[in-house]
Parts: sequence; C-alpha cells; structure tokens
Amino acid sequence: MKYRKLGASDLTVSEISLGSWLTYGVGVERDKAAACVDKAFDLGINLIDTANVYGRGAAETFLGEVLQGRPRDSYVLATKVFFPMSATDRGLSRAQIAKQIDASLARLKTGYVDLYQCHRYDPATPLEETMQALTDVVRQGKARYIGFSEWSPEQIAAAAAIAGAERFVSSQPQYSLLHRRPEEKVFPLCDRLGASQIVWSPLAQGVLTGKYAPGSAPPPDSRAKSDSMGQMMTDWLRPDILQAVQELKPLAAQAGCTLSQFSLAWVLREPNVASAIVGASRPAQLEENAAASGLTIDPALFHQAEAIVAPVARAA
Repeated sequence: MKYRKLGASDLTVSEISLGSWLTYGVGVERDKAAACVDKAFDLGINLIDTANVYGRGAAETFLGEVLQGRPRDSYVLATKVFFPMSATDRGLSRAQIAKQIDASLARLKTGYVDLYQCHRYDPATPLEETMQALTDVVRQGKARYIGFSEWSPEQIAAAAAIAGAERFVSSQPQYSLLHRRPEEKVFPLCDRLGASQIVWSPLAQGVLTGKYAPGSAPPPDSRAKSDSMGQMMTDWLRPDILQAVQELKPLAAQAGCTLSQFSLAWVLREPNVASAIVGASRPAQLEENAAASGLTIDPALFHQAEAIVAPVARAA
C-alpha cells in the first residue's frame, strides 16, 4: 500500500480507503463486515470513512465496536455531518454540529476523529456560523481537521476567505472514469487552498468492475441485486454505459490488471487525489482493490479508456 499526504494536514492516508456507505451496519452481515475491516488493516489501509447518517448511526456504531482494541494512532478516522438524523436534527448550524459531533464520538467510542466533514453545503445556515462551529470542534480537540463533500467552487472559496476559521484539508467528491465533473474547477481550486481529494464511488458503485453486462441480469451477490445497497444504481445500469465499460476490459488486460484495479489506478493518476474510497462486502474485494495502489500504467491506455467512455461519462 502506498500513502499520500492529505492536503495541508499532517495526516498520511492510504491510497485506497475503506468506506461504509450502504454497507456496514446496514447491508452487510456483521461478521462479514468485521472481516472486511480486519482485511483492510492487513492490507495497510489506514483511512476509514463513515458518516453519522449511514444507517442513522448504525455504521458508526459498528465501527466503534470493531475498532476497539486497535491503537488509535493506527488508523485515520473520518466522519461527516449534515443529513437528517431525526425529524428535527439536520444541517450545519452551530447547535447541530455541536450535538452531532458528540453523538458521533459516542458511537465511534473515541475521543476524537481525525477528519470531520460537511456532508453537503447547508444553504439554510450562514457559512460563518458553520465555519466557526467547525473551528470550535477542532479547538476543543474533538476533530483534528475538517473537510467537505460536494461543495461548489464558490462555496469552497467563500469558506477559505473567512478570517480566523480553520481551513479545510479535504474534499470528498464523486469521481471516476464515468464521473469527471470535479476535474475542471474543484481540483485546481483545492490544490491552491491546500486540500486533497478523498473520492467516493471511484468504481461507479461497482459498474467499473465490469461485472454488469448489458442485457444480462446482475450477479446474485452483487450490489445491484441488494434491496438495501442497490437503490441508487439505476443511472449507472444503462445499457450504453455497461457496453462502454465492457470495452475497457481489453485495456485492463493489456495493463496486466483487473478492470477494478485499472479504474482505481486511473483515479489515483491525479496528484490532488489522496485516496479512493472503496466499499466491500467480502475481504477478497478489498484485496483486489488494494492492489491498485502503486500500479504503473501506460498513460496511453488511460487516454484510450477516456475516449471509450466519453460519450456516456458525466463530464461537467
């Protein structure tokens, strides 16, 4: 496993990180989920990403249990705040951030998280209030650093301009061969501001593994067949997307790796990307994905891949 510095922080994170969206505490049986966490540590993965809203606290609770007994400095723990936790609890107000960080820490059974991220932007709360609340969380020792997910360039720049506030060190956008929207504006802005990318869905929810063939039913053990994990995959299962992905397989074979590894290596070719978050329901999936770290692939193959998927990719 290779590691990269996270923005202007002193955190060093694994190029492949373990996520818990739709999986742990929700869609994957506890024993299998625990086996995935153990395998992540065996492979050198040190960044574990979650959020309070994943399973309405279930993912954090699971992680709090399975991480007990491991040295706290052996992993980088990241969680998020914004989405509803109840009929009245949501957003990035001062009161909500103060309430939700304490609840997350209690579920995670830890005194601090390494990275506390705004899961989305909150237009209902003044940005100054949000940034001051996040600054308080850091200065109280409850989080070491702060980040955001899916903010616009204008929102990112406005936060950076607030005097006296803690600075963001990470951005968490969706990014893959099939979703390239952050490249044009978010990546260069973050690079200038000292923030790295921790990207989610780098395999487009598994579509870039090549396991879904056009005209065929999804494999029975796949995310697309899961009632709890497959509800957000519809847009990715279009026949034209699946056909384009099938055409990437010869390029991966030429590179001497699986299509999953090829797709992850493509994401990691970007210097501003510190880590790619993968989900896993089986340890073998993690083992395959972790092997993408440090791969050297001919850029010409990446260019060919980009051309193949260009008609179906989300570029802007």
